[in-house]
This record gives sequence, C-alpha cells and structure tokens, in this order.
Amino acid sequence: MSARSTTFKLPPLESGDRLTRQEFERRYQTMPHIKKAELIEGVVYLASPVRAKSHGRPHAQVMAWLTAYWVATPGVDMGDNATVRLDVDNEPQPDALLRLEPEVGGNSRISDDDYVEGAPELIAEIAASSASYDLTDKLNAYRRNGVQEYIVWQIYENRLNWFRLEEGRYVALEPDAAGIIRSQVFPGLWLSVPALQQGKLAEVLAVLQQGLQTQEHQAFVESINSRG
Repeated sequence: MSARSTTFKLPPLESGDRLTRQEFERRYQTMPHIKKAELIEGVVYLASPVRAKSHGRPHAQVMAWLTAYWVATPGVDMGDNATVRLDVDNEPQPDALLRLEPEVGGNSRISDDDYVEGAPELIAEIAASSASYDLTDKLNAYRRNGVQEYIVWQIYENRLNWFRLEEGRYVALEPDAAGIIRSQVFPGLWLSVPALQQGKLAEVLAVLQQGLQTQEHQAFVESINSRG
C-alpha cells in the first residue's frame, strides 16, 4: 500500500473563536494580512478597519503624548499595538503601553521571540463607546494580571477614564480643578483631559512638559539610573 501525504491546514482566525493562547498564536502567524487580533478571556476578537476620526487620529494623539514622556524618561519602554502575553487566556494587542524594564523594577519583559510577556505598568486603549469590551472583559484581564494604570478613551462619548489598581480593583483617578490627571506610576506623566478631548495637542504636550520639569520626575529618573 502506498502512503499518502496529507497537508493539514490551520483554520483561519474568526471573531468569537475560543482558543488556547498557543493555538491563537499559531493561527495568527499564518494570517499576516490581519493587523490586529486579540485573545481576551479565551475568546478571539478581530479588529474592524480603522477609521480616521474615531480611532486613527485619537490614537495618534495618545501616542504623541506618551512618546514625549518616553523620550524624556530613560528606563521606560513604549509599545504601539504590541502583542502582550498576559496569561494563558489573554493575549491583547493594546493601542499603547508604557512599561518599566525588569532591571529597574518592571513587571514585564521582552521574550526571546520579541513579544511583551507579563503586565506592562500602563496601558491605553481607544474605545468606540462604553459598550466596548475594553471596559468589560479586557479591563478585568488587565486588573487581574496587575496592570497598574489603565486609560480608556471612549470616542463617541468623548469620555476618558484613567484607572489605578488599588488592592486588586480599579479606582478611577479624577482630574484636578484644572482638568489634569497625574500618573501615580510614572511621575511627571500629566494629562490635560479637556485639551485631549478638544483635540488641542499642543496644550496636551505643554501640560506634559510641566510634569516633566517637576522634582518628582527628576527623582524618578535618578532612581531609574541608579538601578539600571
């Protein structure tokens, strides 16, 4: 009897699939045309095409703000749509993240195959609305894995939530009288919420510069340099 060779073809990723993280990665790697796919609580989510005003522009504004902080703060790493291996059921691809390197006390690392493994200290997501899974299953996955601060900008409501992990639960940070929220994990990371909501990026960056000039940020940089 002659042996027949058979070729096994992996099924494509589909939204709603329930997969292990390993199977999710195997299928994702065979579909390079897909630019964003996430595994959240064991369920696959595929992103829709990115619209300019409702995602592309807000995403760029958040990235400009975080990039300015990243450049001014050694020992801090930044990611733009970088896949994160959180746990066996969660492999999100957040819009933006800030993380500390392990040698200076960070909780995540870059794996040998170039993925983020573990919980970044700060994650930011651009969400369509309050009904988004960014505020339900994904929020719970980030909380459970110890993401210290989580920012969600709901575009249709034009509402920004900045959560801080305290005793295992997320607590919303409130803006001060001037509309500014200050990170408790990354000293000097200041955000003018009204300026961001109104698309005034120059003002957003000006307020950030105020934060970068504080003694708290200087002390943070010095502490990182002493450990690095």
